[in-house]
Amino acid sequence: MSTLHAELHRLYLLDAPGSAPDTAEPCLVASDGTVRAMVLELARPADWGILSAVWRGVQTDLELPAPAIAVSGVDAYQLWFSLSVPVPAPQAHAFLEALRVRYLSTVAPARISLLPATDIAEPTETLHARLIPALQKETGMWSAFVTPDLASIFSDEPWLDLPPNPDAQANVLSHLESIQPAIFQAVLQQLSPTASAAPTGVAPASPPPEGGLDPFQFLQDVMNNPAIELSHRIAAAEALLPYSQGHKGL
Repeated sequence: MSTLHAELHRLYLLDAPGSAPDTAEPCLVASDGTVRAMVLELARPADWGILSAVWRGVQTDLELPAPAIAVSGVDAYQLWFSLSVPVPAPQAHAFLEALRVRYLSTVAPARISLLPATDIAEPTETLHARLIPALQKETGMWSAFVTPDLASIFSDEPWLDLPPNPDAQANVLSHLESIQPAIFQAVLQQLSPTASAAPTGVAPASPPPEGGLDPFQFLQDVMNNPAIELSHRIAAAEALLPYSQGHKGL
């Protein structure tokens, strides 16, 4: 296993079922629909000045480990959050949506991608980001992880012309840590829009069950709360679609 693959595996990858770590295909979504990688992307145009507020805020306001910073090789900056223990994709998406509401509410939703996400064309499928680094066929350029001090120089050209050095990429990732389960659940509960955005006269969400916020309940609360923008309620409903037949109470 190369140093870069070892770092990717430490932070984001899941073993393919039945495969040894050295031979498994890189996997960001497990067969049970859980993920360890959560990616928030800002594009059209890439703007580090805006996204850096999220990068700083999750560390200073929420006391989370710093996410990795990446350029997409096409037109975007990305923040890659790592979970030490996989969570259901809808819960990961709900976390990113809560970050979007807190830090990027004034940015046009069309400029933001939150991955993992439900494939609208195939509701039983989960979409995720392309693993980094990689050659992007659309542009012929490379995606790459970048250090915070160099992030701003890629605003006009969010890509590398040549393949990034694997050891340098591994070094960037080696300084990062994963979010622990208790911390993730606590922050998700803290960020719940139904707990903080409801105006006078609108009942807040029910308190989370003991042991952490239920992702299905979180999405249901978003979907049913009239105080939240319609586009966010629709996104929550779409995230719930694949699970609507198998989750009690839906």
